[in-house]
Amino acid sequence: MAINKNHVPKVKLILIGDGGVGKTTFVKRHITDELEMKYVSRLPISVHPLNFYTNLGEIIFNVWDTAGQEKFGCVHDSYYIGGQCAIIMFDVTSRMTYRNVSQWHKNIIRICGNIPIVLCGNKIDVKDRKLKAKSITYHRKNIMILVLYQIIILKNHFFG
Repeated sequence: MAINKNHVPKVKLILIGDGGVGKTTFVKRHITDELEMKYVSRLPISVHPLNFYTNLGEIIFNVWDTAGQEKFGCVHDSYYIGGQCAIIMFDVTSRMTYRNVSQWHKNIIRICGNIPIVLCGNKIDVKDRKLKAKSITYHRKNIMILVLYQIIILKNHFFG
């Protein structure tokens, strides 16, 4: 399927996960190559356009980042509406953020249906890792989670 050169497709990508797992840093790293070293909880939802160039043409992912709202328990259903794909992010140094993956997944499926979802574990370079790779199995039990990526945002490393 060729992409119309006059129309750049836009895709709503939901970026979700517990506060402090690295969602905003992940987005900023891709947009500006900047790092946000200090966690600052934000109130508004931010939408960041990420342009990707493929062999079929350009695609824009409008990344919806909760920017800390999940910490206040106020990620509203309207955040998910119209989502076409999602990244669920967790922190391998915090078991709780991994336990909450199932709730984020349920919310996505409940509102968006069966959209493509990627599970992303961050901070794999930290020596005091609480979750070892073999204990991360959620993506194997849920067929709608396409793949697990383990990442180091600070070093810009991604492992499939």
